Amino acid sequence: MLTSRPESIDKIVTRFQQVADPKRRYEQLLWFAKKLDPFPADQKTPENKVQGCVSQVYVIADLDDGKVIYQADSDAQITKGLVALLVKGLNGLTPQEIVNLSPDFIKDTQLDVSLTPSRANGFYNIFKKMQALADGFMPG
Repeated sequence: MLTSRPESIDKIVTRFQQVADPKRRYEQLLWFAKKLDPFPADQKTPENKVQGCVSQVYVIADLDDGKVIYQADSDAQITKGLVALLVKGLNGLTPQEIVNLSPDFIKDTQLDVSLTPSRANGFYNIFKKMQALADGFMPG
């Protein structure tokens, strides 16, 4: 069953699809990284660390009025861009929308083509962590 993607994800996908040059796609990613809100230093704990990432990645989530709000950070710029892309795309969605979302949208951005295998793998690990946090907000 094909579920429609949240508009926030579609906007990001469209933005990357408009960029043909892989180098420019990286620049977009770095732009996202710069836009990421500062991450609270006291939240850089082992529980908030994303396992399976080469770089240090931290993700936390809150539930605000039924919507999930993420904060995240990474010590590597490209990974930070991926994290920022996910934060931007997933913030404000319901836990159910996040749990139901397939990470395949990364293929539609064509970023997966220019990512190294370890970065692509890192993207999926970050996404899974964010989904797990959202799942924790699900009733029952």
